[in-house]
Amino acid sequence: MIRYLSLDWIAALSSEVAASEQMREIAQSHRIGVTQVVSDGPEGDVTYHLVVGDGEAQFGPGAADPEDVKMEQDWSTAIAVATGELNAQEAFISGKIRLFGDQQKLLDAQPVFGGLAAIFATVQDRTKYE
Repeated sequence: MIRYLSLDWIAALSSEVAASEQMREIAQSHRIGVTQVVSDGPEGDVTYHLVVGDGEAQFGPGAADPEDVKMEQDWSTAIAVATGELNAQEAFISGKIRLFGDQQKLLDAQPVFGGLAAIFATVQDRTKYE
């Protein structure tokens, strides 16, 4: 088992994203760089990114380059969204997830996040949320 948001978890997702034909196809028609910052976790603050464009998709530690959108949330919110206890849209509306940057670009990139959700599902059975 790998702990949610650990470097091992980020590495597992990075490998899955890199190997995903679906993500490469999505990256042909979509371009976005997203940074996610989760504060107050077991390993302190964690920053990771997703960059999609030109037929390539990359997931890894650190900030996106280029960064179109940045999302910030605390550990408990990240766990609640990841486990389905909290709807992501509700978390945005209630301010539990703070959004910075190009919101329209984020909305236009919904197929990217649909593809990423399928990849998260492949890693979820190996993930412990604590």
